[in-house]
Amino acid sequence: MIIANVVHCLFPFFPRMCLYLVLSVFLSITQAVDRSNFKTCDQSAFCSRQRALKPGQSSYRALLETLELSDSHLTVQLLNNNNKVLLLLELYRLQGNMTRVKINELKPIKPRYEVPDVLITDPPTELMSVVAQDEHRVVLSLGGEDWRLILSAQPFRLDIMEGPQVLLSLNSRGLLAFEQLRIRKDTISHKISSTVGSMWDKIKSVFSSKSQTDTEKAGEKEDTEKHDKEKVSEGEEEEAEEEVDQPGMWEETFKTHTDTKPNGPSSISLDFSLPGVEHVYGIPEHADGLRLKNTDGGDPYRLYNLDVFQYELFNPMALYGAVPVLLSHNTHRTMGLFWLNAAETWVDVSSGQGSSEVPQTDVRWISESGIIDVFIMLGPRPNDVFTQYASLTGTQAFPPLSSLAYHQCRWNYNDQEDVSAVDQGFDEHDIPYDFIWLDIEHTDGKRYFTWDNNKFPQPKDMLQGLLDKRRKMVTIVDPHIKVDSSYKIHTEIRSRGYYIKNKDGGDYEGWCWPGNAGYPDFTNPEMRKWWASMFAYDQYEGSMGNLYTWNDMNEPSVFNGPEVTMHKDALHGPWEHRDIHNLYGFYVQMATAEGQIQRSGGLERPFVLTRAFFAGSQRYGAVWTGDNAAEWGHLKMSIPMCLSLGLVGISFCGADVGGFFKTPSAELLVRWYQTGAYQPFFRAHAHLDTPRREPWLFGPDNTALIREAVRQRYTLLPYWYLQFYHSQRTGQPVMRPLWVEYPEDIATFSIDDEFLIGRDLLVHPVTDEGSSGVTAYLPGNGEVWYDVHTFQRHDGAQNLSIPVTMSSIPVFQRGGSIICRKNRVRRSSSCMENDPYTLYVALDSQGNAEGELYIDDGHTFKHETDKQFIHRRLSFTGNSLSSSDLSPDSQFPTASWVEQVNILGAQKPDAVTLTTTDGGESSVEFEFDPDTAVLTLRKPGVNAGVNWTLHLR
Repeated sequence: MIIANVVHCLFPFFPRMCLYLVLSVFLSITQAVDRSNFKTCDQSAFCSRQRALKPGQSSYRALLETLELSDSHLTVQLLNNNNKVLLLLELYRLQGNMTRVKINELKPIKPRYEVPDVLITDPPTELMSVVAQDEHRVVLSLGGEDWRLILSAQPFRLDIMEGPQVLLSLNSRGLLAFEQLRIRKDTISHKISSTVGSMWDKIKSVFSSKSQTDTEKAGEKEDTEKHDKEKVSEGEEEEAEEEVDQPGMWEETFKTHTDTKPNGPSSISLDFSLPGVEHVYGIPEHADGLRLKNTDGGDPYRLYNLDVFQYELFNPMALYGAVPVLLSHNTHRTMGLFWLNAAETWVDVSSGQGSSEVPQTDVRWISESGIIDVFIMLGPRPNDVFTQYASLTGTQAFPPLSSLAYHQCRWNYNDQEDVSAVDQGFDEHDIPYDFIWLDIEHTDGKRYFTWDNNKFPQPKDMLQGLLDKRRKMVTIVDPHIKVDSSYKIHTEIRSRGYYIKNKDGGDYEGWCWPGNAGYPDFTNPEMRKWWASMFAYDQYEGSMGNLYTWNDMNEPSVFNGPEVTMHKDALHGPWEHRDIHNLYGFYVQMATAEGQIQRSGGLERPFVLTRAFFAGSQRYGAVWTGDNAAEWGHLKMSIPMCLSLGLVGISFCGADVGGFFKTPSAELLVRWYQTGAYQPFFRAHAHLDTPRREPWLFGPDNTALIREAVRQRYTLLPYWYLQFYHSQRTGQPVMRPLWVEYPEDIATFSIDDEFLIGRDLLVHPVTDEGSSGVTAYLPGNGEVWYDVHTFQRHDGAQNLSIPVTMSSIPVFQRGGSIICRKNRVRRSSSCMENDPYTLYVALDSQGNAEGELYIDDGHTFKHETDKQFIHRRLSFTGNSLSSSDLSPDSQFPTASWVEQVNILGAQKPDAVTLTTTDGGESSVEFEFDPDTAVLTLRKPGVNAGVNWTLHLR
């Protein structure tokens, strides 16, 4: 690594010069990622070691005589026939049609890491029962007559069955491998234990002539000791194979970095077979297509949070976040696998045909340390899997409404005057926005929680100026802390002992934006509590209620570390960094979100953007896809990357509009705004060295196109907010692949250039340079779709050719849906709070439609604590449109009213009347366009929060 070499070369002599050189080198390498800085599986000792194990008969067998069944779970010992090491298998039948499988050493020489804090609760269990058993297998009921789990003994294997059909097999390819913790052979401890072992062998030989009777009595006694976990009933006297140390087991070097491994090899591996499955998805984050590809002959997908700038496309290499969740799907069933392990992990995917010549996908997980802890989510529908996973790790945090609007960012807005000029520029060009962002240059020398007094001398005045326009700001707060005895944050963390330690027990230090930096140990709850307290208004000087937070570089990024991250032998209390690596960013965002909540006394919802993430990160805010580039391929890739994240619970996802690196053409920038306006997190961002690219800098025609894209986002904010409300309640993704809603339509299974927002909006962005047309697939046999711009009706289950110009954003509303918009776009979303609604009623082929409207204050937790919200059902049937209350026990006052209703696919009525709850009836003005079959009802004038009915006569 160039950066590492520069640091190692110059740091002892010229620390300041070294930093400037490091940063200049770092910033100049923007043409493409240097793949040599990041490991392949062959360069990762544990991955190559595990991958050398080929499919075949497993070396493990289940000792069925050790089986114990309690009210909550089943346990049985597994014996490795080669080295005679015993493992403990635990099986749990969980509520909600899930099965949990845990495998650990029966008696490890020290505890192995088990991931805390990710599960929202200890998953509730249901009773298991044995329905059949013999010496070869045990059959367990999973509820219902047809659901069975078969535990086979020799070789060990698990099969989950529905009737005669195998849904999933575990260890069917014999790739279970569990490297037990051990004492290194050349240590004093090993020599002592070896000597004792030799003496014990001699003692046993003296007593080998004991009578057969005594032996049988001893055996009978041991048979009654059911809890003697060290007993091996068969093959007890067989000699264990001598295990030979392999390169990389106890020490591993990559480039200039050596990873000491005091605990030795500890990796784990397990395979799963999915008969009848050809399509699998998930395990983000990778810059690859939605459907996971076959990894045979190449590298597995890697899950290891890394700072990879300008990443390559269509590559399984690791990126900033890791969610070890994989979904399988076919026309009959959707299932999920959640591999709860925070260490470096590789995932092999092999698709082909199984033994019965039906399609089959095999998935193999390999992790460097920890235990096997896997949740099998049995669906059967896509929404069932989302619900099951949400019950384990929680749902997407319900964001402030304003955070769903447009965000303006770059590295960096120079000073307060620059912020003011950009803010004014949006008003002058009539483009709405809600958040302006400040990157690392706003701080005092990269000291987070501070301001550069020369550039931002009056931060509160700046924030108040934004607040006066009902706008907000985000500042960056990274988890690398400048080592400086005059910096309060550093001195506090050091004095409290909250820094991560190096392998020798001193504070771990590495290089990042401030130069020499310490890294707080966010796995420590006391550290997280202290960090949260730093967001209090009296601690974070210059902060106000409209200041929010961006956590970057939290993989963690260490410029002079191995693979630009932390050494694996760094210490978090008793645990090595290798055990917890993928959790670090999760904990940083957790602590930051808690700080924002605490500063308001628990009243206000937080908004925190993170780059690194893990399973459960959805509970704390938003993510983005990292350091992309101003290239058409990166624009395209933003779609499957966010779709993959949504499938594993993280709905609040977006990509840097325009691309972070390089300079977009005007065409690319416009197309990116048009795409980003229909993705959950909508932020433009740019690198320090790129030319300024505020939306009005590309000529009036392009400014108008960008303005229109942003305005479309603002009109749809009620619909976006409703989708996030549902996501927070149910775990359903906001931005979703077509197959989620059309699970039996094979044509949807590989589509990743279009997507759904909720159920009712289908978006096919234009992502090709110079495009004059796109082909969108409209799903649903018998369904209809309406172009939201022209209201033209199209049948479902067809590929639709769509001519496009630079102003085109192909978007379709599903027939049978009702979508609420606010068409009076103002300078920010908060300014639109009391504005009226326009309802778009898209009739299905039977002339019916339904939808919902959700309203609350948009920023507090009062919707939860005080039930202050409005949730209404909108229904069109029998030529009547009605609004009814979905939550009668909640209350919220709103000044918003229904200004207009557009009914798509309608017929002209003779009259339209409005009936309200007080019994009043009045006529409503209407207009019918026979060319588009759109009926427009003008100014019904009814409050959005009450019951009413519109009758078409």
